Amino acid sequence: MADESPAPDSNSFLSREDFLQVGRGLLMGGADIIPGVSGGTVALILGIYEKLVTSISHIDRTAVDHVLNVRLRAAAEHINLRFLIPLGIGIGGGVLILGSVMHELLTEYTQQTLAVFFGMITASVFLVAKLVQRWRGLELILAGVGFVFAIWLVSRPALANPPDALWYTFLCGFVGICAMILPGISGAFILLIMGEYHEITGIIKETLKLHISVESITTVAVFGAGCVVGLIAFAKFLRWLLKEYGSQTMALLCGLMTGSLYKIWPFQRDATPEVEKFKEKVFEIIPFSELEWSGAMLGTIALGVIAGLGVMMLDRLVFRVRKTDQLENPGKLEADSK
Repeated sequence: MADESPAPDSNSFLSREDFLQVGRGLLMGGADIIPGVSGGTVALILGIYEKLVTSISHIDRTAVDHVLNVRLRAAAEHINLRFLIPLGIGIGGGVLILGSVMHELLTEYTQQTLAVFFGMITASVFLVAKLVQRWRGLELILAGVGFVFAIWLVSRPALANPPDALWYTFLCGFVGICAMILPGISGAFILLIMGEYHEITGIIKETLKLHISVESITTVAVFGAGCVVGLIAFAKFLRWLLKEYGSQTMALLCGLMTGSLYKIWPFQRDATPEVEKFKEKVFEIIPFSELEWSGAMLGTIALGVIAGLGVMMLDRLVFRVRKTDQLENPGKLEADSK
């Protein structure tokens, strides 16, 4: 399933391949809005992951030089703009379509939705752990450090009630977008941990109802700016990090993800029922001794298990696609990434 279709005719305004890229973007955007499913994973299945990361990493000094010297065609070809634009349109569409649904589910069915997220992230932890070529002392230490740090971080009051400030919105976009480049990591999960997920999906929901305010436009603009800066600043660095210290990076991420699960434990109680804004609510973990084993609780657990199995099946599909692609096109993945 590698992206082997012919390049679109540069003289045509729209081509079949452009529409296909929009469709691929829709699938990626839908995945990006779900914590536990990585848009990068979907890009792998669709066979465009290497092409995507390479195109993003080409937003560099050479591209800027082309633009400053008004060599716009050369700049567009350097970053493969004909590929990025329709894909970006599709990703935006996928986020809009599913974002409103996820907002409603998190608001009205908090426990069940968190259970699905928890199951997906738990499965993702195992998938990231598989990317560590060999678990040695250093990798175990890094995983432990990541776990402890994540537990400490998500327990901070600042994350329990994150600041309602534009600088924090920018930071969320900056950090969250980097997850697209990292295999197995969900950007939506990062936003959920940082407490910005519900607000962003809320803006998406209101936008679809044509309820647009200056505040929401400002929030989206600042968040988008954080995404752009994060991509440009870290695309090449993350590629280098994964190439030179892949196992160590994955081990650290594995620990961070495991520790962060504490934040989305499904069985929590609302400690601030008088607060209307979801972002400002404070939730407390319900101790095991107080949990009531009922049909509703078993159903919640079942949702988490099913969601986790779904992620594992998705990973299995990625493995089969990549194996088939390597057999049919030996050396292609390495060539695409250069």
